[in-house]
Amino acid sequence: MTDLHPNPTAATDAGGLFHDPATLADMDAWHAAVDDIRATTPVRRVEAPDHKPFWVLTKHEDVFAVSRDREHWKNTWESVLGPEPAPEQLAQMEMSGMVPRSLVHLDDDDHRQHRAVTNDWFKPAAVRHRQPRIDEIADTFIDKMRDMGGECDFAVDIAQPYTLRVIMDIYGVPEADEPLMLDLTQGVFGANDPEFTGEGGDPEARLLQSLMTFIQYFNEITQDRRARPADDLASIIANGEIDGCPMGDSERLWYYIIVATAGHDTTSFALSGGMEALLRNPDQITALRARVGDEDRADVIARASDEFIRWTTPVRHFLRYPTQDMTIRGVEIPANERVLLSYPSANRDADVFADPHRFDAFRPDAEKLLSFGVGAHFCLGAQFARREIRTFLGKVLDQVDHIEMAGDPSWSLSHFVSGVKHLPISYRFA
Repeated sequence: MTDLHPNPTAATDAGGLFHDPATLADMDAWHAAVDDIRATTPVRRVEAPDHKPFWVLTKHEDVFAVSRDREHWKNTWESVLGPEPAPEQLAQMEMSGMVPRSLVHLDDDDHRQHRAVTNDWFKPAAVRHRQPRIDEIADTFIDKMRDMGGECDFAVDIAQPYTLRVIMDIYGVPEADEPLMLDLTQGVFGANDPEFTGEGGDPEARLLQSLMTFIQYFNEITQDRRARPADDLASIIANGEIDGCPMGDSERLWYYIIVATAGHDTTSFALSGGMEALLRNPDQITALRARVGDEDRADVIARASDEFIRWTTPVRHFLRYPTQDMTIRGVEIPANERVLLSYPSANRDADVFADPHRFDAFRPDAEKLLSFGVGAHFCLGAQFARREIRTFLGKVLDQVDHIEMAGDPSWSLSHFVSGVKHLPISYRFA
Protein backbone atom coordinates (compact mmCIF):
# COMPACT_ATOMS: atom_id res chain seq x y z
CA MET A 1 0.00 0.00 0.00
CA THR A 2 1.37 3.38 -0.95
CA ASP A 3 2.53 5.82 1.72
CA LEU A 4 0.61 8.98 0.83
CA HIS A 5 0.03 10.38 4.32
CA PRO A 6 3.01 9.67 6.57
CA ASN A 7 1.72 11.32 9.76
CA PRO A 8 -0.97 9.77 11.95
CA THR A 9 -4.06 11.91 12.28
CA ALA A 10 -5.13 13.32 15.62
CA ALA A 11 -8.15 11.70 17.24
CA THR A 12 -11.41 13.13 15.90
CA ASP A 13 -15.06 12.12 15.99
CA ALA A 14 -15.38 12.56 12.19
CA GLY A 15 -18.77 14.21 12.68
CA GLY A 16 -20.41 10.90 13.56
CA LEU A 17 -20.09 9.75 9.96
CA PHE A 18 -19.19 6.18 10.83
CA HIS A 19 -21.10 5.52 14.06
CA ASP A 20 -24.16 7.80 14.08
CA PRO A 21 -27.08 6.24 12.17
CA ALA A 22 -28.57 9.65 11.41
CA THR A 23 -25.63 10.57 9.20
CA LEU A 24 -26.50 7.77 6.78
CA ALA A 25 -30.00 9.09 6.17
CA ASP A 26 -28.54 11.49 3.58
CA MET A 27 -25.98 9.58 1.56
CA ASP A 28 -25.20 12.48 -0.79
CA ALA A 29 -24.08 14.57 2.18
CA TRP A 30 -22.30 11.58 3.68
CA HIS A 31 -20.27 10.93 0.53
CA ALA A 32 -19.39 14.61 0.19
CA ALA A 33 -17.95 14.60 3.71
CA VAL A 34 -16.18 11.27 3.34
CA ASP A 35 -14.63 12.35 0.02
CA ASP A 36 -12.58 14.88 1.97
CA ILE A 37 -11.55 12.30 4.56
CA ARG A 38 -10.51 9.83 1.88
CA ALA A 39 -8.41 12.51 0.15
CA THR A 40 -6.73 13.96 3.25
CA THR A 41 -6.71 11.38 6.07
CA PRO A 42 -7.64 8.00 4.55
CA VAL A 43 -6.44 6.22 7.70
CA ARG A 44 -8.28 8.02 10.45
CA ARG A 45 -8.58 7.49 14.19
CA VAL A 46 -11.99 8.21 15.65
CA GLU A 47 -13.17 8.84 19.18
CA ALA A 48 -16.90 8.82 19.79
CA PRO A 49 -19.16 8.84 22.87
CA ASP A 50 -19.86 5.38 24.31
CA HIS A 51 -17.41 3.75 21.88
CA LYS A 52 -13.86 2.62 22.26
CA PRO A 53 -11.60 4.53 19.84
CA PHE A 54 -11.50 2.98 16.39
CA TRP A 55 -9.69 3.46 13.10
CA VAL A 56 -11.37 3.96 9.74
CA LEU A 57 -10.04 2.86 6.35
CA THR A 58 -11.68 4.73 3.46
CA LYS A 59 -9.55 3.79 0.43
CA HIS A 60 -10.49 0.89 -1.84
CA GLU A 61 -6.89 -0.35 -1.90
CA ASP A 62 -6.66 -0.52 1.89
CA VAL A 63 -10.08 -2.13 2.45
CA PHE A 64 -9.23 -4.71 -0.21
CA ALA A 65 -5.77 -5.46 1.21
CA VAL A 66 -6.95 -5.87 4.81
CA SER A 67 -9.84 -8.09 3.70
CA ARG A 68 -7.45 -10.37 1.82
CA ASP A 69 -4.86 -10.62 4.61
CA ARG A 70 -6.20 -13.44 6.78
CA GLU A 71 -2.94 -13.80 8.68
CA HIS A 72 -2.71 -10.31 10.17
CA TRP A 73 -6.36 -9.21 10.35
CA LYS A 74 -9.02 -11.12 12.29
CA ASN A 75 -12.68 -10.98 13.20
CA THR A 76 -14.14 -11.18 16.68
CA TRP A 77 -17.70 -11.39 17.95
CA GLU A 78 -17.57 -7.56 17.89
CA SER A 79 -17.59 -7.35 14.11
CA VAL A 80 -19.94 -4.35 14.01
CA LEU A 81 -19.35 -1.01 15.64
CA GLY A 82 -21.33 -0.46 18.82
CA PRO A 83 -21.10 0.64 22.43
CA GLU A 84 -18.85 -1.46 24.64
CA PRO A 85 -21.00 -3.78 26.80
CA ALA A 86 -20.46 -3.71 30.53
CA PRO A 87 -18.86 -6.87 32.00
CA GLU A 88 -22.16 -8.00 33.52
CA GLN A 89 -23.91 -7.48 30.18
CA LEU A 90 -21.28 -9.55 28.41
CA ALA A 91 -21.62 -12.33 30.95
CA GLN A 92 -25.40 -12.35 30.48
CA MET A 93 -24.98 -12.44 26.68
CA GLU A 94 -22.64 -15.42 26.94
CA MET A 95 -25.05 -17.32 29.19
CA SER A 96 -28.02 -16.70 26.90
CA GLY A 97 -26.18 -17.53 23.66
CA MET A 98 -26.41 -13.94 22.44
CA VAL A 99 -22.69 -13.58 21.70
CA PRO A 100 -22.54 -13.91 17.91
CA ARG A 101 -20.90 -17.03 16.46
CA SER A 102 -21.85 -16.75 12.79
CA LEU A 103 -19.76 -17.00 9.63
CA VAL A 104 -19.20 -13.26 9.91
CA HIS A 105 -17.50 -13.66 13.27
CA LEU A 106 -15.53 -16.87 12.82
CA ASP A 107 -12.04 -17.13 11.30
CA ASP A 108 -9.52 -19.67 10.02
CA ASP A 109 -10.46 -23.37 10.42
CA ASP A 110 -13.69 -22.57 12.30
CA HIS A 111 -14.81 -20.34 9.46
CA ARG A 112 -13.82 -22.75 6.69
CA GLN A 113 -15.54 -25.72 8.31
CA HIS A 114 -18.76 -23.86 9.08
CA ARG A 115 -18.91 -22.25 5.66
CA ALA A 116 -18.53 -25.69 4.07
CA VAL A 117 -21.81 -26.82 5.68
CA THR A 118 -23.91 -24.77 3.24
CA ASN A 119 -21.37 -23.86 0.57
CA ASP A 120 -22.84 -26.19 -2.07
CA TRP A 121 -26.16 -24.34 -1.90
CA PHE A 122 -24.52 -21.06 -2.88
CA LYS A 123 -22.23 -22.18 -5.71
CA PRO A 124 -22.98 -20.64 -9.14
CA ALA A 125 -24.32 -23.90 -10.59
CA ALA A 126 -26.68 -24.43 -7.65
CA VAL A 127 -27.94 -20.84 -7.88
CA ARG A 128 -28.47 -21.20 -11.65
CA HIS A 129 -30.54 -24.29 -10.93
CA ARG A 130 -32.94 -22.14 -8.89
CA GLN A 131 -33.40 -19.55 -11.63
CA PRO A 132 -36.86 -20.86 -12.65
CA ARG A 133 -38.09 -20.41 -9.08
CA ILE A 134 -36.55 -16.92 -8.85
CA ASP A 135 -38.35 -16.08 -12.12
CA GLU A 136 -41.60 -17.39 -10.70
CA ILE A 137 -41.27 -15.31 -7.53
CA ALA A 138 -40.30 -12.21 -9.53
CA ASP A 139 -43.38 -12.69 -11.74
CA THR A 140 -45.53 -12.79 -8.60
CA PHE A 141 -44.35 -9.32 -7.62
CA ILE A 142 -44.56 -7.95 -11.16
CA ASP A 143 -48.20 -9.09 -11.05
CA LYS A 144 -48.55 -7.36 -7.69
CA MET A 145 -47.36 -4.12 -9.30
CA ARG A 146 -50.04 -4.57 -11.98
CA ASP A 147 -52.71 -5.15 -9.33
CA MET A 148 -51.71 -2.01 -7.43
CA GLY A 149 -52.91 0.15 -10.29
CA GLY A 150 -49.87 2.20 -11.22
CA GLU A 151 -48.64 3.43 -7.83
CA CYS A 152 -46.78 1.77 -4.97
CA ASP A 153 -43.98 2.14 -2.45
CA PHE A 154 -41.44 0.10 -4.39
CA ALA A 155 -39.24 -0.51 -1.34
CA VAL A 156 -42.00 -1.71 0.99
CA ASP A 157 -44.46 -3.28 -1.45
CA ILE A 158 -42.04 -4.93 -3.88
CA ALA A 159 -38.31 -5.00 -3.04
CA GLN A 160 -38.66 -6.15 0.57
CA PRO A 161 -41.19 -8.96 0.11
CA TYR A 162 -39.64 -10.14 -3.19
CA THR A 163 -36.13 -10.61 -1.79
CA LEU A 164 -37.57 -12.03 1.43
CA ARG A 165 -39.63 -14.59 -0.51
CA VAL A 166 -36.58 -15.81 -2.43
CA ILE A 167 -34.42 -16.49 0.65
CA MET A 168 -37.30 -17.94 2.68
CA ASP A 169 -38.20 -20.23 -0.20
CA ILE A 170 -34.63 -21.56 -0.18
CA TYR A 171 -34.74 -21.82 3.59
CA GLY A 172 -38.02 -23.70 3.68
CA VAL A 173 -39.73 -21.13 5.92
CA PRO A 174 -43.52 -21.09 5.36
CA GLU A 175 -44.85 -18.08 3.46
CA ALA A 176 -47.12 -17.32 6.42
CA ASP A 177 -44.03 -16.69 8.58
CA GLU A 178 -42.44 -14.17 6.22
CA PRO A 179 -43.93 -11.10 7.98
CA LEU A 180 -42.37 -12.33 11.22
CA MET A 181 -38.99 -12.76 9.52
CA LEU A 182 -39.19 -9.23 8.10
CA ASP A 183 -40.13 -7.77 11.48
CA LEU A 184 -37.29 -9.57 13.22
CA THR A 185 -34.78 -8.50 10.57
CA GLN A 186 -35.83 -4.88 11.01
CA GLY A 187 -35.37 -5.36 14.72
CA VAL A 188 -31.79 -6.53 14.18
CA PHE A 189 -30.63 -4.17 11.41
CA GLY A 190 -32.98 -1.22 11.96
CA ALA A 191 -33.21 -1.06 15.73
CA ASN A 192 -31.96 2.55 15.73
CA ASP A 193 -34.66 3.66 13.30
CA PRO A 194 -37.78 4.94 15.15
CA GLU A 195 -39.93 3.38 12.42
CA PHE A 196 -38.66 -0.08 13.35
CA THR A 197 -38.01 0.32 17.08
CA GLY A 198 -41.51 -0.56 18.19
CA GLU A 199 -43.71 0.76 20.94
CA GLY A 200 -41.02 0.88 23.60
CA GLY A 201 -38.67 3.05 21.55
CA ASP A 202 -35.62 1.32 23.05
CA PRO A 203 -33.17 0.13 20.35
CA GLU A 204 -31.30 -2.25 22.66
CA ALA A 205 -34.54 -3.81 23.91
CA ARG A 206 -35.82 -4.14 20.35
CA LEU A 207 -32.60 -5.84 19.23
CA LEU A 208 -32.59 -8.21 22.21
CA GLN A 209 -36.23 -9.16 21.74
CA SER A 210 -35.72 -9.80 18.04
CA LEU A 211 -32.74 -12.04 18.69
CA MET A 212 -34.56 -13.98 21.40
CA THR A 213 -37.53 -14.55 19.06
CA PHE A 214 -35.17 -15.67 16.30
CA ILE A 215 -33.58 -18.18 18.69
CA GLN A 216 -36.96 -19.57 19.74
CA TYR A 217 -38.16 -19.81 16.15
CA PHE A 218 -35.07 -21.53 14.82
CA ASN A 219 -34.87 -23.91 17.79
CA GLU A 220 -38.30 -25.14 16.68
CA ILE A 221 -37.11 -25.33 13.06
CA THR A 222 -34.12 -27.41 14.20
CA GLN A 223 -36.30 -29.88 16.05
CA ASP A 224 -38.62 -30.22 13.06
CA ARG A 225 -35.88 -30.65 10.43
CA ARG A 226 -34.02 -33.18 12.52
CA ALA A 227 -37.18 -35.23 12.81
CA ARG A 228 -38.31 -34.60 9.21
CA PRO A 229 -35.42 -33.46 6.96
CA ALA A 230 -36.47 -31.71 3.76
CA ASP A 231 -34.77 -30.45 0.62
CA ASP A 232 -34.12 -27.01 2.06
CA LEU A 233 -31.37 -24.95 3.65
CA ALA A 234 -32.89 -25.18 7.13
CA SER A 235 -32.43 -28.96 7.06
CA ILE A 236 -28.79 -28.57 6.03
CA ILE A 237 -28.09 -26.24 8.95
CA ALA A 238 -30.15 -28.24 11.45
CA ASN A 239 -28.20 -31.40 10.65
CA GLY A 240 -24.85 -29.79 9.91
CA GLU A 241 -21.72 -31.39 11.33
CA ILE A 242 -18.24 -30.11 12.12
CA ASP A 243 -15.51 -32.77 12.32
CA GLY A 244 -18.20 -35.46 12.44
CA CYS A 245 -20.02 -33.88 15.38
CA PRO A 246 -23.25 -31.85 15.37
CA MET A 247 -22.71 -28.14 14.94
CA GLY A 248 -22.63 -26.24 18.25
CA ASP A 249 -25.92 -24.76 19.43
CA SER A 250 -24.67 -21.17 19.29
CA GLU A 251 -23.04 -21.59 15.89
CA ARG A 252 -26.15 -23.27 14.48
CA LEU A 253 -28.52 -20.59 15.77
CA TRP A 254 -26.34 -17.76 14.52
CA TYR A 255 -26.02 -19.52 11.18
CA TYR A 256 -29.80 -19.38 10.86
CA ILE A 257 -29.94 -15.75 11.95
CA ILE A 258 -27.24 -14.42 9.64
CA VAL A 259 -28.66 -16.16 6.57
CA ALA A 260 -32.24 -15.14 7.42
CA THR A 261 -31.31 -11.49 7.93
CA ALA A 262 -28.42 -10.78 5.57
CA GLY A 263 -30.01 -12.98 2.92
CA HIS A 264 -32.69 -10.46 2.02
CA ASP A 265 -32.31 -7.06 3.72
CA THR A 266 -29.11 -6.18 1.89
CA THR A 267 -30.52 -7.31 -1.47
CA SER A 268 -33.73 -5.39 -0.82
CA PHE A 269 -31.80 -2.18 -0.16
CA ALA A 270 -29.66 -2.73 -3.27
CA LEU A 271 -32.78 -3.18 -5.41
CA SER A 272 -34.75 -0.24 -3.99
CA GLY A 273 -31.73 2.08 -3.86
CA GLY A 274 -30.61 1.08 -7.34
CA MET A 275 -34.11 1.73 -8.67
CA GLU A 276 -34.11 5.14 -6.99
CA ALA A 277 -30.83 6.01 -8.72
CA LEU A 278 -32.13 4.72 -12.05
CA LEU A 279 -35.28 6.85 -11.77
CA ARG A 280 -33.12 9.92 -11.21
CA ASN A 281 -31.49 9.10 -14.55
CA PRO A 282 -34.42 8.37 -16.89
CA ASP A 283 -32.17 8.62 -19.94
CA GLN A 284 -30.44 5.46 -18.70
CA ILE A 285 -33.77 3.64 -18.51
CA THR A 286 -34.32 4.47 -22.16
CA ALA A 287 -30.81 3.35 -23.05
CA LEU A 288 -31.21 0.09 -21.12
CA ARG A 289 -34.49 -0.71 -22.88
CA ALA A 290 -32.78 -0.15 -26.21
CA ARG A 291 -30.01 -2.57 -25.28
CA VAL A 292 -31.85 -5.39 -23.51
CA GLY A 293 -33.26 -6.57 -26.82
CA ASP A 294 -29.76 -7.07 -28.18
CA GLU A 295 -27.75 -10.25 -28.05
CA ASP A 296 -25.70 -8.83 -25.17
CA ARG A 297 -28.80 -8.54 -22.97
CA ALA A 298 -27.38 -10.65 -20.13
CA ASP A 299 -24.20 -8.57 -19.97
CA VAL A 300 -26.10 -5.28 -20.05
CA ILE A 301 -28.38 -6.29 -17.18
CA ALA A 302 -25.47 -7.76 -15.21
CA ARG A 303 -23.54 -4.47 -15.46
CA ALA A 304 -26.58 -2.45 -14.42
CA SER A 305 -27.22 -4.76 -11.46
CA ASP A 306 -23.61 -4.48 -10.30
CA GLU A 307 -23.95 -0.70 -10.48
CA PHE A 308 -27.05 -0.99 -8.27
CA ILE A 309 -24.92 -2.88 -5.75
CA ARG A 310 -21.90 -0.55 -5.98
CA TRP A 311 -24.01 2.57 -5.75
CA THR A 312 -26.04 1.47 -2.73
CA THR A 313 -23.46 -0.59 -0.76
CA PRO A 314 -26.05 -1.68 1.86
CA VAL A 315 -23.47 -3.13 4.29
CA ARG A 316 -21.76 0.00 5.57
CA HIS A 317 -18.88 -1.62 7.43
CA PHE A 318 -17.32 -4.51 9.24
CA LEU A 319 -14.54 -4.40 11.80
CA ARG A 320 -11.18 -6.13 11.67
CA TYR A 321 -8.50 -6.44 14.35
CA PRO A 322 -4.75 -6.55 13.62
CA THR A 323 -2.88 -9.44 15.23
CA GLN A 324 0.24 -7.26 15.55
CA ASP A 325 1.16 -3.61 15.12
CA MET A 326 0.46 -2.71 11.50
CA THR A 327 1.35 0.28 9.33
CA ILE A 328 -0.98 1.56 6.62
CA ARG A 329 0.00 4.64 4.61
CA GLY A 330 2.59 5.51 7.23
CA VAL A 331 0.07 5.37 10.07
CA GLU A 332 0.81 2.88 12.85
CA ILE A 333 -2.19 0.93 14.11
CA PRO A 334 -1.58 -0.96 17.37
CA ALA A 335 -2.40 -4.64 17.63
CA ASN A 336 -5.96 -5.59 18.58
CA GLU A 337 -7.46 -2.13 18.02
CA ARG A 338 -10.72 -1.81 16.11
CA VAL A 339 -10.38 -1.01 12.42
CA LEU A 340 -13.52 -0.15 10.46
CA LEU A 341 -13.60 -1.04 6.77
CA SER A 342 -15.81 1.57 5.09
CA TYR A 343 -17.34 -0.14 2.05
CA PRO A 344 -19.41 2.83 0.77
CA SER A 345 -16.29 4.97 0.77
CA ALA A 346 -14.22 2.31 -0.98
CA ASN A 347 -16.91 1.99 -3.65
CA ARG A 348 -16.65 5.71 -4.45
CA ASP A 349 -12.87 5.85 -4.65
CA ALA A 350 -11.86 7.82 -7.76
CA ASP A 351 -8.59 5.89 -7.93
CA VAL A 352 -10.63 2.81 -8.87
CA PHE A 353 -13.93 4.03 -10.32
CA ALA A 354 -14.13 6.64 -13.08
CA ASP A 355 -16.38 9.54 -12.04
CA PRO A 356 -17.48 7.53 -8.99
CA HIS A 357 -20.40 9.77 -7.97
CA ARG A 358 -22.12 9.32 -11.31
CA PHE A 359 -24.65 6.50 -11.45
CA ASP A 360 -23.88 4.65 -14.68
CA ALA A 361 -25.92 1.58 -15.56
CA PHE A 362 -23.33 0.76 -18.22
CA ARG A 363 -20.30 1.29 -15.95
CA PRO A 364 -17.38 -0.83 -17.23
CA ASP A 365 -15.60 -0.91 -13.83
CA ALA A 366 -18.60 -1.82 -11.65
CA GLU A 367 -17.26 -5.34 -11.07
CA LYS A 368 -14.53 -3.85 -8.84
CA LEU A 369 -17.16 -3.18 -6.17
CA LEU A 370 -16.45 -4.23 -2.58
CA SER A 371 -20.09 -4.46 -1.48
CA PHE A 372 -19.76 -8.22 -0.95
CA GLY A 373 -16.38 -8.02 0.74
CA VAL A 374 -13.43 -9.95 -0.61
CA GLY A 375 -11.31 -12.92 0.41
CA ALA A 376 -12.37 -15.64 2.83
CA HIS A 377 -15.37 -13.64 4.03
CA PHE A 378 -16.73 -12.85 0.57
CA CYS A 379 -20.52 -12.85 0.91
CA LEU A 380 -21.85 -16.40 0.71
CA GLY A 381 -25.10 -15.21 -0.90
CA ALA A 382 -23.58 -12.91 -3.54
CA GLN A 383 -24.73 -15.13 -6.42
CA PHE A 384 -28.32 -15.09 -5.18
CA ALA A 385 -28.29 -11.33 -4.63
CA ARG A 386 -27.02 -10.67 -8.14
CA ARG A 387 -29.56 -13.03 -9.72
CA GLU A 388 -32.47 -11.54 -7.79
CA ILE A 389 -31.62 -8.02 -8.92
CA ARG A 390 -30.89 -9.02 -12.52
CA THR A 391 -34.11 -10.99 -12.75
CA PHE A 392 -36.37 -8.25 -11.44
CA LEU A 393 -34.65 -5.45 -13.34
CA GLY A 394 -34.99 -7.38 -16.59
CA LYS A 395 -38.71 -7.91 -16.05
CA VAL A 396 -39.29 -4.24 -15.24
CA LEU A 397 -37.45 -3.16 -18.38
CA ASP A 398 -39.42 -5.66 -20.50
CA GLN A 399 -42.89 -4.96 -19.12
CA VAL A 400 -43.07 -1.49 -17.58
CA ASP A 401 -43.51 1.18 -20.24
CA HIS A 402 -43.09 4.22 -17.97
CA ILE A 403 -41.86 4.59 -14.39
CA GLU A 404 -41.00 7.61 -12.26
CA MET A 405 -40.78 8.70 -8.64
CA ALA A 406 -44.07 9.83 -7.11
CA GLY A 407 -42.62 11.30 -3.93
CA ASP A 408 -39.44 11.70 -1.95
CA PRO A 409 -37.52 8.54 -0.99
CA SER A 410 -36.36 8.04 2.58
CA TRP A 411 -33.43 6.12 4.06
CA SER A 412 -33.27 3.84 7.07
CA LEU A 413 -31.36 4.97 10.13
CA SER A 414 -28.59 2.44 10.65
CA HIS A 415 -24.81 2.67 10.62
CA PHE A 416 -24.48 -1.04 9.73
CA VAL A 417 -27.02 -2.15 7.10
CA SER A 418 -29.15 0.58 5.56
CA GLY A 419 -30.62 1.94 2.37
CA VAL A 420 -33.78 3.29 0.76
CA LYS A 421 -36.68 2.17 2.95
CA HIS A 422 -39.46 4.06 1.13
CA LEU A 423 -39.61 4.73 -2.62
CA PRO A 424 -42.99 6.02 -3.88
CA ILE A 425 -43.29 5.41 -7.62
CA SER A 426 -45.86 5.69 -10.38
CA TYR A 427 -45.70 3.49 -13.46
CA ARG A 428 -47.52 2.21 -16.50
CA PHE A 429 -47.27 -1.27 -17.99
CA ALA A 430 -46.73 -1.69 -21.70
